[in-house]
Amino acid sequence: MIPALSIRQPWAWPIVHGHKNIENRDWSTPFRDQLLVHAGLTMTRAYYDQITEELGNASMLSASGLPSYEDLPRGGLVGWTRIVDCVEHSASKWKQEGSFGFVLRDSRPIPFVPWKGRLQFFNVPEHALEAPCHEAR
Repeated sequence: MIPALSIRQPWAWPIVHGHKNIENRDWSTPFRDQLLVHAGLTMTRAYYDQITEELGNASMLSASGLPSYEDLPRGGLVGWTRIVDCVEHSASKWKQEGSFGFVLRDSRPIPFVPWKGRLQFFNVPEHALEAPCHEAR
């Protein structure tokens, strides 16, 4: 089994493409290892527009740096990352005040694999990454 964590788009994309080095959560974790990044199924157009505007205004990631709303994969596995620490304070531009930050390294995308996400960490069988065997949504 491979550990995974579901992350709402458009946040999963900058993580697996090496831009976002912190995942903000309201809970701490002792977990330190590699895991699959799952892109959550839910993302409204209004939320996407709001986040891309905020990222552009903060010069964190240009709006042209993100795929279009229609092209962001949702509802499946999209990449790998490694949690190397969990911190309350960080100099990272991605760290939100008052949250825990999972410090991420070695992130990279994978071809999209449709998969149902879950809350917190969850396990994915190794065969899930072998085409064409995928779990139904």
